[in-house]
Amino acid sequence: MTASWDICIRGGGLVGRTLALLLSQTPRVRVLLAEQASGATPDVRAYALNEASRTLLSSVGCWPAEPHATPVQTMHVWGDTHGQVRFESPSPLGLTTIVDVPVLEDLLDQAVNQRPNITRQPDPAPATLTIVCEGRQSTSRDQLGVDMERLPYHQHALACRVRTAQPHRQQALQWFSATPHGTDIVALLPLEGPEGSLSAVIWSTSPEHARSLQTRDEAAFYTALQEATHHHLGELSCVSARAVWPLQLQRAHTWCGEFAPGQAWVLAGDAAHGIHPLAGQGLNLGLADVAELARVLARTAANDQWRALNDRHLLRRYERARKADMQATWLACDGLQRLFSHPNASVQSLRNWGLSAFDRCGPVKQWTLQHAMSGQ
Repeated sequence: MTASWDICIRGGGLVGRTLALLLSQTPRVRVLLAEQASGATPDVRAYALNEASRTLLSSVGCWPAEPHATPVQTMHVWGDTHGQVRFESPSPLGLTTIVDVPVLEDLLDQAVNQRPNITRQPDPAPATLTIVCEGRQSTSRDQLGVDMERLPYHQHALACRVRTAQPHRQQALQWFSATPHGTDIVALLPLEGPEGSLSAVIWSTSPEHARSLQTRDEAAFYTALQEATHHHLGELSCVSARAVWPLQLQRAHTWCGEFAPGQAWVLAGDAAHGIHPLAGQGLNLGLADVAELARVLARTAANDQWRALNDRHLLRRYERARKADMQATWLACDGLQRLFSHPNASVQSLRNWGLSAFDRCGPVKQWTLQHAMSGQ
C-alpha cells in the first residue's frame, strides 16, 4: 500500500503523545497518532522525572505546575536491617520530580489537539515511518515478530495513593524488607507540592502477596502498609484504588525494520524495553528515546539532508545510541533487584553494609547523585 502519512505513531500514551508533539514541530511533516480510547479507571501511578525529562516536556509546553510536579529534596533508602543511604538535593529543583500521571496526560492531550499537523484516530494507517509506542504489551511489536529478551522477577507491583498524617516534606522514602514471601520494596513518593501530605505508593512484592494486598479491605491493607513503611509518616488513609501488574526486565533484540518497500518501523518506550521500578527510571528512558529519535530524524547534520524518514541508517543510528545509553541502567537496576532479593544471609548482611558504606563515601555518592539527576 502507498504510504498516506509521513509518520504514524501507534500508541497515545505519555511517550507517544510527547513524540507526536516533538515531531510535529518539523515543518510539512504530517503526523498520525493512532490511539485507542483509554479505560475509565483513573491512573494511580506517579513518575519520578529527571532534568532531561523536565527539559523535554517543557519544550513542548507540557511540564505540570508545582502542585502536580513535586521536587524531591530528600531521598532516604533503608535496607532490611540497619543499612541505609540518604541523599539531599543541592538545589530547589530537587533530586528528581514526582509528576502526577493524569495531570501530565491531560496536558499532553490538550497540546496534541492544538497542533494542526497532528491527526488523531483509533486505527493506524500506512506511513513512511511507523513508530510503535504501545507499551509493554504491544500488539504491533508482536505482529512484527520482534524477538524479546524477558527476565521475569517473580514480583508484581502494587500502586495506589495514600494520605498521611504527617506532611511528606518533599521526601521520597524507600524500604527493602526481608519477608516470609521474599524481599519487598516499598516506596512513598511525594505529591501535591512542598506542603502536601499525599503520597504515591509503589510496592514490589511476590505475585501472591500483591494480589492479596489488592483484595484486602482498606483497614487490613493500610495496617500492612504502615508496618511496611515503619509508621514513618504516621497514620495512612485511602484515597485511590489499588492497581497491580507483573514486573520483568525486557528488551527488544531489534528496534527497527521495514514493513514494505518505502515503509519502515521503529520501536520506542516500553514497546522496546522495560525495567524494574525500584530506581524510578521507566518513563525517563522512554522520553530519552523520544529525544534521540526526534534528533536523529531532524537530520541536522549537513551530510544527512538527503536522507528520508524511513532511511535504515538513520533508524539504526537511533537504535545503537539508545542501546548504548541504556546498558548501564539496565545492568544497575537488574543487579540491585537481584541483590536485594537474594535469600542468603551473608549476602543480606553484605548489601546492608554496602548501603551504609556508600552513604559515607562522599565522592562516589556525589557522582551518583549528579548522574541520576541529569539523566546523562
